[in-house]
Amino acid sequence: MTETPRTPLTLAQVEATARAAHAGQTDKAGRPYTEHLRAVAEGVRERGGDEDQIAAAWLHDAVEDDALSPQWLREAALSSRTKDIVLAVTKRAGEPPEAYAARILATPGAPLVKEADLAHNADPARLAVLDEATRMRLTEKYARMRALLGQSDAI
Repeated sequence: MTETPRTPLTLAQVEATARAAHAGQTDKAGRPYTEHLRAVAEGVRERGGDEDQIAAAWLHDAVEDDALSPQWLREAALSSRTKDIVLAVTKRAGEPPEAYAARILATPGAPLVKEADLAHNADPARLAVLDEATRMRLTEKYARMRALLGQSDAI
């Protein structure tokens, strides 16, 4: 018996799902985590990303942060491309940065999502509220990942 195709989630439904999944979470600066998700989705849109990439931007940290399960992602009414991008940008425990970057580069659509993510993470205004040691560590981490992805330092 074949499965009846489901209507794909709209971007509004993906956004609502991501907001609900991350409700109550905050970033390192104490801001609502959903602000980061919105900024990454907008960054993807501004960079010419398509609906699959924008949906992946909303969900880019959901599995990594255990906000949504891998099973939820597998079963979600999303395009396989969106799912592939989410999985590509999901860090794995103990994974070297080089392997992580290689997976992103090998997944169509994922480099743009990661570029928008890094741009928001490395935003000087966002980093300015952190203590100096954390700010320096993260600045170096983001610059290294941009280099591994062949992305310029310009944000």
